[in-house]
Amino acid sequence: MPELPEVEVVLQHLKAQVLGATIETLVIHRSDIVRTGLNLIPWFHHAKITSIHRIGKCVVLTCRQAQNTRYLLSELGMTGLWFFKADLASTPQHIHCRIKLSGTKIRELHYWNPRRFGRLWLFNSSGLKAFMQRRFGPDALSITEAPFRQLLQTTRGQLKPFFLNQHRLAGIGNIYANEILFRANIHPNTKGHQLRQTSCQRLHQRMQEVLREAIAAGGSSIRDFRAPDGSQGHFQHAHQVYQKDGMPCPHGCPTLIKRIQGERSSFYCPKCQKRR
Repeated sequence: MPELPEVEVVLQHLKAQVLGATIETLVIHRSDIVRTGLNLIPWFHHAKITSIHRIGKCVVLTCRQAQNTRYLLSELGMTGLWFFKADLASTPQHIHCRIKLSGTKIRELHYWNPRRFGRLWLFNSSGLKAFMQRRFGPDALSITEAPFRQLLQTTRGQLKPFFLNQHRLAGIGNIYANEILFRANIHPNTKGHQLRQTSCQRLHQRMQEVLREAIAAGGSSIRDFRAPDGSQGHFQHAHQVYQKDGMPCPHGCPTLIKRIQGERSSFYCPKCQKRR
């Protein structure tokens, strides 16, 4: 948490409220939150935010000043969030970055990250390109069926770890991997290269459906997630198997949802998601 839908919600709020703003000051309260580019901070003062986009679970602010472009990339990690107001953070002492803005109604951005699993990166163009090539596979929301099927055909391991591997497919974490596999009626331990073409097609369709439904619902507000304006998402109420072990299968079969305990727990219906 947050995963692709939550980060997409953050992106939509930022694009609506701060795109086109000028950064007056960018202040880092903990230097260890910045993985690279700490020396670039002064450059961002008085730079204009000309574009905002998402890469996997990361949000990127494109900033321009004179003829130069730099990028502020934020990885939200397990508890990282952007807030428009400091008092939206339950623990203000864990706001590690403050950005003062002009030219927009929103005058501040606050990067809150109490557990510090998320990080910030400050890049030039070549640095961002190298980072993307090193860290991310194709985006789960934008990948089309044919390249998705090719990815699966080259996956010798199990599908659940495949979905969690950002180098292979960017954006999905444990919550949505469970929900996608359940809707596709595929066991989480099924190996990717063993799927038939029809199963690959169904898995791609269900992946797109789950992600788009979650975005429309504002994401899943489990534990800390909130949008930059403080609003919560509602997709957690539509979860069918995630953390539902011991409950009846929502497909209507008499089977109870089971949990596979591993590095990340998997939730599935033994009848609807038979391992083949």
